[in-house]
Amino acid sequence: MEITRIEDAGGYEAPGHFDMRGLRLQGFDASAALFAWTGLSHFLPGGGAVMDASPLEKIYVVIAGEVTITLDSGEKHTLSRLDSCFIPGGEGRAITNESNHVASMLVIMPYPEGS
Repeated sequence: MEITRIEDAGGYEAPGHFDMRGLRLQGFDASAALFAWTGLSHFLPGGGAVMDASPLEKIYVVIAGEVTITLDSGEKHTLSRLDSCFIPGGEGRAITNESNHVASMLVIMPYPEGS
């Protein structure tokens, strides 16, 4: 078993994200997990991610605050504490913290091909 203590979690930059701090909890350089990696994203008020579509599936689990997910269709959904969503590969999404509180979200994704 490999444990990542939050005090030891390393930061990472996520392309297209703004006013967000990411911590790697599992996978990549945090553990030997081969099937997926897990990150913890802290979004400041007004922070988020630009509209983007990735070929990779993703799961988001909000653990504090609220985030609004806008799909490329224009559909919007606000997720609160312990709400989660699955975004299929190829579906565009933007993320926004529209509140005045920090929002925290777990991100679970497979590795990009070739990594």
